[in-house]
Amino acid sequence: MPHIAFLSRLRRWLGGSDAHLETIAAALAEGRLRQPAHPMSDQELSQAIREFQALPPTDESLEKLARRLAENERKAH
Repeated sequence: MPHIAFLSRLRRWLGGSDAHLETIAAALAEGRLRQPAHPMSDQELSQAIREFQALPPTDESLEKLARRLAENERKAH
């Protein structure tokens, strides 16, 4: 799924644009964050997003989100 479609999916949990979504969008565009290679369930993705939203949108919280998304890839293999 192109990252634009992935961002659209994230907007459902973020309720539109906010600093967290802008951080994710920039990181995807810059290659600092990759969307999961294998689809995540709505439950898995919403949990990862809730954890990200609980923190300020910083490089550290973005790295934590990246690890969560990467965990999904490891589970799929």
